[in-house]
Amino acid sequence: MTFPVPSAPKKRPVAASTALPTVEEVSAGGVAVDLETPGHPVAIIARVNRGGRLEWCLPKGHPEGEETDAQAAVREIEEETGIAGEILSPLGSIDYWFSVSGHRVHKTVHHFLLKAVGGFLTTENDPDHEAVDVAWVNIDDLGRKLSFPNERRIADIAREYIIHQL
Repeated sequence: MTFPVPSAPKKRPVAASTALPTVEEVSAGGVAVDLETPGHPVAIIARVNRGGRLEWCLPKGHPEGEETDAQAAVREIEEETGIAGEILSPLGSIDYWFSVSGHRVHKTVHHFLLKAVGGFLTTENDPDHEAVDVAWVNIDDLGRKLSFPNERRIADIAREYIIHQL
């Protein structure tokens, strides 16, 4: 006795009207390092994600007006961490996708290495109040503290630059 082999279900094309619209976003931020202190600490922030969990990440945000990515990185780092910095080098860009309220977002984040030149740690100047905490983390420990693998790769690039270029 033989039994019929079921065929695979046919995939129906998704109608354009049911596909989520895509939004492109650009942000800039990076690694603000205190080169004058042993351990070369880096200013990072903590945010609460949509699931209510605390995530430690590099400061970043959207360019405003005619700002370049570098200018936006300097401003965003100072707003979110309280630390003023000067750009030493670009570190690279990462991109990722996520979905929110009926649309998909393709986000590209341009990262820079900054030398800390002033200020003190605070989240009080964050206009969006996304940063709930801020901390100095030694450059060698940074990869273990950051929540996201793509930011850990940026931290590794910053660490290598500091070791070999400065």
